[in-house]
Amino acid sequence: QVQLQESGPGLVKPSQTLSLTCAVSGGSITNTYYAWSWIRQPPGKGLEWMGRIATDDSTCYSPSLKSRTSISRDTSKNQFSLQLSSVTPEDTAVYYCARVGATGGYDYWGQGTQVTVSS
Repeated sequence: QVQLQESGPGLVKPSQTLSLTCAVSGGSITNTYYAWSWIRQPPGKGLEWMGRIATDDSTCYSPSLKSRTSISRDTSKNQFSLQLSSVTPEDTAVYYCARVGATGGYDYWGQGTQVTVSS
């Protein structure tokens, strides 16, 4: 059973960089069938795809967040990470990591972690 677990600070100050890690267990992030994504949900809004990283380390980001977003992998720790720079209160959201399955859908999700941007 694949499990994903997000971790990182729950409170970030405006203009700082938000950094989150997703630890994967029960499966390897080097498996070429899958990619790994970050998705967020601001309060009262729908899910927003942020970006993904593939097993060749290629990345793809949401156009609206591309200039501030970076996703990377640490294969030695079987985890992948998100960095979002220059955050504002509008970046307050529950952040999820998820696996992109072989058919292109999300087949495993983390439980989500609340991040609040506030001074």
